Amino acid sequence: MSKQAKTNAMRALERARIPYAAHEYPHHEGEAVDGATVAVLTGQDPARVFKTLVTQGADRNFYVFVIPVLGELDLKKAARAAGVKSVSMLHVADLLKTTGYVRGGCSPLGMKKAFPTLFDQSCLDQPTILVSAGRIGAQIEAAPADLVRACGGGTADLLAGGQG
Repeated sequence: MSKQAKTNAMRALERARIPYAAHEYPHHEGEAVDGATVAVLTGQDPARVFKTLVTQGADRNFYVFVIPVLGELDLKKAARAAGVKSVSMLHVADLLKTTGYVRGGCSPLGMKKAFPTLFDQSCLDQPTILVSAGRIGAQIEAAPADLVRACGGGTADLLAGGQG
């Protein structure tokens, strides 16, 4: 990784003494890159590259779900796993003020506030997974169990169509 400033996500892993590898990929400044493209640009199997989705529950609280980039979040499964009646995707316009991150650079680690976080259970099938490092153009790779622990999260079947 070039001499870029550490992100909050990287600092969170270091505070937790969790080993990680940083990866960078080319992008246009301020322009989000979809997860499938990130997998190609970082030379990774898309099953190992995860995206971070932020939702708001019927209880008005926020919930974070981390799923494979080619997967689709099943909102009913997500709500059930979070223990709420329903969840809906957070509007992109609200992402920065809620999490401190922009679309395409949202990490499950180092958000402004810690929200309940669940990873799709398929992450446990991989030796390591990649998630956003907290800015567009950067990913962090670590063992899934370490990432789940660092987020204070858990795992659940979250994918639509039985993908997980």
